[in-house]
Amino acid sequence: MNTLLSSIKSPNDLKGLAHKQLEQLAAEIREALCRIARTRTAHFASNLGVVELALALHTTFDFNYDRLIWDTGHQIYPHKMLTGRYPQIDTIRTRGGLMGYPNPAESPYDLLMTGHAGSSVATALGLKCGDDLFRPDEDRHAVAVIGDGAFPSGIVFEAMNHVGGLKKNITVVLNDNKMSICPRVGGLAEYLDRLRMATFYTGLKSEIQRILTHVPLLGDPVERILAQTKDAIKAGLLGGMLFEELGFHYLGPVDGHNIRQMQKYLLMARTFAGPVLLHIVTEKGHGFEPAVVDPVYFHTPSQFPDGNGSSEAGGKPSNAYTRYARDAIREQMRKNDRVAVITAAMCQGNMLEPIREEFPERFFDVGICESHAVAFAAGLAKTGGRPIVDIYSTFLQRSYDQIFQEVALQDLPVTLMLDRAGLTGPDGPTHHGVFDLTYLRPFPNMVVMAPGDAADLTAMLDFALSHHGPTAIRYPKAPAAMIDRDLMPIELGVAEVLGWGGDGTIIACGALLDNCRKAAEMLREEGMEVGVINARFVKPLDKATILRAVEESPLVVTVEEGALMGGFGSAVLEAASDAGLDTSRIHRLGIPDRFIEHGDRKSLLADLSLDAHGIAATCRRLAGKPELVESLQRRRAK
Repeated sequence: MNTLLSSIKSPNDLKGLAHKQLEQLAAEIREALCRIARTRTAHFASNLGVVELALALHTTFDFNYDRLIWDTGHQIYPHKMLTGRYPQIDTIRTRGGLMGYPNPAESPYDLLMTGHAGSSVATALGLKCGDDLFRPDEDRHAVAVIGDGAFPSGIVFEAMNHVGGLKKNITVVLNDNKMSICPRVGGLAEYLDRLRMATFYTGLKSEIQRILTHVPLLGDPVERILAQTKDAIKAGLLGGMLFEELGFHYLGPVDGHNIRQMQKYLLMARTFAGPVLLHIVTEKGHGFEPAVVDPVYFHTPSQFPDGNGSSEAGGKPSNAYTRYARDAIREQMRKNDRVAVITAAMCQGNMLEPIREEFPERFFDVGICESHAVAFAAGLAKTGGRPIVDIYSTFLQRSYDQIFQEVALQDLPVTLMLDRAGLTGPDGPTHHGVFDLTYLRPFPNMVVMAPGDAADLTAMLDFALSHHGPTAIRYPKAPAAMIDRDLMPIELGVAEVLGWGGDGTIIACGALLDNCRKAAEMLREEGMEVGVINARFVKPLDKATILRAVEESPLVVTVEEGALMGGFGSAVLEAASDAGLDTSRIHRLGIPDRFIEHGDRKSLLADLSLDAHGIAATCRRLAGKPELVESLQRRRAK
């Protein structure tokens, strides 16, 4: 099994392989990808689509020397196998194992930890300019691999504009598979569809013929290549001209599953003076028919079928916060025709497909363009709409300036639904949504909420859509608890008290409320009475309730699944300090000032003392401090 792949210790071992051996290697890589997907959730269809591309890149360039950046690095698995990490590939996305994205700590072939879309061209240009400035005697080439789903990102065209002006030797490989995670959208998608109709286009420039004469074409006659251009004149003049006008030589479209052909055109691209855009056409899920038929499900399949099994099984649990959010949005859209929903290529991740089908005129997928999504929402709100921007926490920060300028500054009623807030598990540090409280809290006019359970989430959306200004609701990638209690209505800046305790208070921010409640029950069984507050609002803070807890409780523990620096606990400290209260009894639990590795969410929470046992242990430890012991004794004596 995988006898050839197991012999590849570095890309240098690829150099002497015959074409049939490279094809065998591609088959073995796909077998390894299927093996991984059978054991855990992993990015699957996208990796199947770039197997031949990875082989062609590593047999054409020497990335010990040249530079390679993978955009939206979840399609990194074949590259990892070819760069000496095949023996560890079965550990990918497990705690302590390989990361599911590029990781410079693993290999010098991974230059940056790339987990967000669109930045590859800009980064590759920076690498090329740096090499030219600081290593002027070396002729390093820079390559950026970017998918057609990420390609419409604004930063891509900002970078291409700069590249074209500087005329640096950079190759941008546009991997066109008609997909991002879901089918891609927009005018550029239609443009690429027109380009794909051409069999070959090079801009019909005279230097092409000169280069074709001198570049080894691996058995493909020059005459045949030149003949193909005749069939592509119309498509070329209407298509590749966009890239040509930006200063790029355009090559393609090229079959992205033909190793020999890609080697030829990559070598051609390297021979050009100046930037080249090589347009390759691939099939997401190539080599595994169920993934070809349903590439959306097989982007990260939760269950992997044997043989030609169905992709119907699996999916998110029925009690996932994402599902509750989707259902709440759909109900609001049924009640109010001014409510619209906007997503940034995350229709599937946010489970919005039923909304897209039921309300196509009020559903907007803007592609991987988060800044545009928020500014677009501001425009809808200005005309009287009630837009909901449904987006992952880690991706919302890409629209920071638009949240400031177009939404908060204008005090517009835009609702931000932050899915995947907190720890996202095996996706790791590029995707953990732990910074949103810190970056949203400073904005005037912004209301920031964190539901303690599923009931809170539904009620908070109802509140947000009746509020006059901008709101944000954050919730994790996790099953949603449903806490049994008489639900208190959502009122602006009002917390929910689940119970007071004479020995201390735990203040929960968001979905860790159930862990806090369980911790209080543990402590109660030990004779320690600790109250629990469901903060609900991060901004405005319920100062009356929270300051009472700080003033009256021997110890106060704030709990949040977000960065401690500038987060909810910081807001509590600020409020207590402003009120002149003693803050020495306040202890904050949350995400420390470091990036959190990948692993299952349950284990990561335990490591950070954010599970019920960790919260209870923190309360015990604080209660054991001499000054707190004395305070507790005095209170009990009364």
